[in-house]
Amino acid sequence: MAQIQLAGNQLLVELSALEKIEGIHSSLRFPLIAVRAVRVTDNPYAEISGIRIGTGIPPVVAVGTWIGVGHKSFVAVHGHRAAVVIELEDQPWDELIISSDDAQSEAERIQAALRP
Repeated sequence: MAQIQLAGNQLLVELSALEKIEGIHSSLRFPLIAVRAVRVTDNPYAEISGIRIGTGIPPVVAVGTWIGVGHKSFVAVHGHRAAVVIELEDQPWDELIISSDDAQSEAERIQAALRP
């Protein structure tokens, strides 16, 4: 499962070897300053829309890029887990949707890193 890490002023999304294949992408790195908002969703599949580049078998797995009208998301969602939704500004994706065993704690950790 993808892991969200904070390293200095960077937010990293470390993908597993299988997720790199499923999502046709390597791990991701973003400056923390690009994070506009962070929230939790209990139904991440409802957040995903558009044309998929990657793997999608709801509600089993969704990994890759989803491109909609004026919107682009990177998704790494597995099973029925809650997910962290990270809204980005001036980045290749508008948002990240990453499932987690403890999405609320992950979101709070990112929000704390954003505070001055």
